[in-house]
Amino acid sequence: MLSLAGNRVPLCEGLTRRAWLRAGALSTLGLTLPELLRSRAAASTPTRSVGRAKSCIVVFLFGAPAHQDIWDLKPAAPSDIRGEFRPIASSVPTIHLGEHVPRIAQQAHRLTLIRSVSHPDNTHTVAMHYMLTGVRHARPNTNPQNQPGDFPTFGAVLQKLRRGPGALPAGISLNAPANQVSANNHIFPGFFAGFLGSTYDPMFVAQDPSRDDFQPFPVAEGDAGQRLRDRRPLLTEVDRQQQALLRAAGVRSLDQHHARAFDLVTSPAARRAFDLAAENDRLRQRYGASAFGQGCLLARRLVEAGVPLVTVNWARDDAFWDTHANNFNLLKNSLLPPFDQGFSALLDDLSQRGLLDETLVVCLGEFGRTPRINAQAGRDHWAACNTVVLAGAGIGGGQVHGASDRHAAYPSTTPVTPEDLAATIYHALGIDLHTPLHDPVGRPVPLCTGTALTGLFVS
Repeated sequence: MLSLAGNRVPLCEGLTRRAWLRAGALSTLGLTLPELLRSRAAASTPTRSVGRAKSCIVVFLFGAPAHQDIWDLKPAAPSDIRGEFRPIASSVPTIHLGEHVPRIAQQAHRLTLIRSVSHPDNTHTVAMHYMLTGVRHARPNTNPQNQPGDFPTFGAVLQKLRRGPGALPAGISLNAPANQVSANNHIFPGFFAGFLGSTYDPMFVAQDPSRDDFQPFPVAEGDAGQRLRDRRPLLTEVDRQQQALLRAAGVRSLDQHHARAFDLVTSPAARRAFDLAAENDRLRQRYGASAFGQGCLLARRLVEAGVPLVTVNWARDDAFWDTHANNFNLLKNSLLPPFDQGFSALLDDLSQRGLLDETLVVCLGEFGRTPRINAQAGRDHWAACNTVVLAGAGIGGGQVHGASDRHAAYPSTTPVTPEDLAATIYHALGIDLHTPLHDPVGRPVPLCTGTALTGLFVS
């Protein structure tokens, strides 16, 4: 029987339940951090391609925005297709955007608009999986929950292939997962590590970063902080008995990765990266007081700290982009103002700090919306055509790749698939597209089968 100081009631595995929970309590944010760190340490370093991005920020607009009201307006179309919004001039004479994103329009010289993105999946769940992994879901005509066999999301792949800076993970997902990937306990696919195993899930930060009480880590000060620090001797004792624990049926190994998990929740550097209060008030106001705006600011802080991939999710609340009804009122008054403010501030801030040249920014939803406006003044699901926006990391600014037809219904030139988008992201990050992943039984699975849009890069 194994025992730890001060605990005399053992479980059958040799550890008391309290001691086991205390040792295991170094997990936070929905992750078992020791498992995460152990698995990540075992990952091999992939061959680098010519990409120069050190980091990537994926801006995911949950619910799918209407591309023809923001990025790809059709003013010559009939009124039941063109809608209520007019196009406005941008910082690039040949590019016009929707009137309710005036700040983003002034960033057009930094943007590439891919107006010919297309795929066949009109259901949120499988479409999210497709766009956030570059692999079509195995059951595309269903509405599945997250499953262990799903393909891993971008952040999970980076968890596998890259190390994060210091104690920070390589993949972090903001405004996630509870407040935007769960509806009636339906956990959507596309946000998790899938067949790589949950230890490679991105670090989910579900708290609203715009709240005054935003604190993603356990308190490390006062009595609570002292109790947390007091656990380090316990971890040392567990490590000392590791070999015996390995021989005990049903007990997972406990090793130095527990210490790294401890370091994450107590790391001054990690805490500084998440400390939005350290930012100038004027800059915080520039990003806006929304969860999205402050999430964009936090993403900038995290890539500045060296995190390879940060996803800023649009928080699921009473105003998200699934505008089957009241589309124009919701866009004008609830959705586009915070998006315009936060996304434009992110681009400006990255540029002013010299980070945009080494940070790929990707803005996307799961699909587009119907060309024809429905009887509820809304637009429904439409996967046949969509716009994705790229910036930074050598992407040429002020350009449009591909085009849609006169109703923004179908690509008229150079269709782009989610596979191609994934290939472009990995290419920018210098990850060899032929890097194999492995399923739980060790079979190699291709990382990506798309073709990188190398022509978008100017250097």
